[in-house]
Amino acid sequence: MLVETIRFLFTVLGVIAGYQVAALGDRGERLSFLPVDYTFLAYGVGALLCGLIGFVLGGVVGRLLVRLMARLEAFLSQRSAAEVVVGTLGLVAGLGIAALFSLALYRIPYAGAWVVLLFFVVLGYTFAHLAARKNVEILRLVGIEAAEVPGLGGDRSRHVIDSSSIIDGRLVDIVETGFISGELILAGFVVEELQRLADSADPEKRLRGRRGLDLVRKLKAVSDDVRVVEKNYPELHGVDNKLVRLGQDLGADILTTDFNLAKVAEIKGVKVLNVNELTNAVKTAVLPGEEMEVKVQREGREAEQGVGYLDDGTMVVIEDGRTMIGSTVRVRVASVLQNPAGKMVFTKVVR
Repeated sequence: MLVETIRFLFTVLGVIAGYQVAALGDRGERLSFLPVDYTFLAYGVGALLCGLIGFVLGGVVGRLLVRLMARLEAFLSQRSAAEVVVGTLGLVAGLGIAALFSLALYRIPYAGAWVVLLFFVVLGYTFAHLAARKNVEILRLVGIEAAEVPGLGGDRSRHVIDSSSIIDGRLVDIVETGFISGELILAGFVVEELQRLADSADPEKRLRGRRGLDLVRKLKAVSDDVRVVEKNYPELHGVDNKLVRLGQDLGADILTTDFNLAKVAEIKGVKVLNVNELTNAVKTAVLPGEEMEVKVQREGREAEQGVGYLDDGTMVVIEDGRTMIGSTVRVRVASVLQNPAGKMVFTKVVR
């Protein structure tokens, strides 16, 4: 629709321009050699030719404008509202400073206009880029938290996803059930990490990478709030450091199953949502002295121990249960050990 509109406008302008050119030629007596009837024909031919030129040129300009708008929309969709707004203010500030410089630079002989144009481009881009990149810090400097500003995207929670939480697989189920709401942000360098794993010569890494890419597609299928951000930090080494910086820049928390990443993020003031902690929190609660039935599935690490599992995956260590592998026994809970990796229940067989 936009291309047709621009083409129509260019065609109309071409017709008007062709008629005006013919009229100017007539006033200059360039068409005086023609009979009156042919003079009006010359007007029509001029309008028609310029109209055709406008029609063709309008189509070209329209298609270029549509492609430009599509690229601009794709670029802006990868940026938060805070980045766009603060970046625009930075652009205005840069152009204002360039305007002050132009008062003096414009007087430079011959090259003054070009130097002024260069200053407008460089300062406008520089200020816009820095303001967009540091939008959270700039808002904090003026006493505003992005999460408190309506319309800046802060009224919805945002979560940066790392590769470990994707490969783990439980994130897709958690999102599908609605336990996590808000925008899910997937960094481009995380997708690249999954692709490197999928292309690895190591069969185990290749399997993990392919599983991660498959789960990314599933995650985008179950949620409309997944956004891929093509933002990189070449000055930082390691995906974990880049994830923490991205969380800081966007005012988002980090979704992970990586214990070390969680600790680093917490030290640097970034909130962490650990999928393992959520899983442990919703597991069946068992108390010392409680009795239950468990199937002994394999040997334990210590002598005479057997190991079984509850329905939610909690490991149950059974004292003197090695000889009962394959049998379902009644046990009494002796103690419960909770650690970042999960919960272990130590039991004794009820005789």
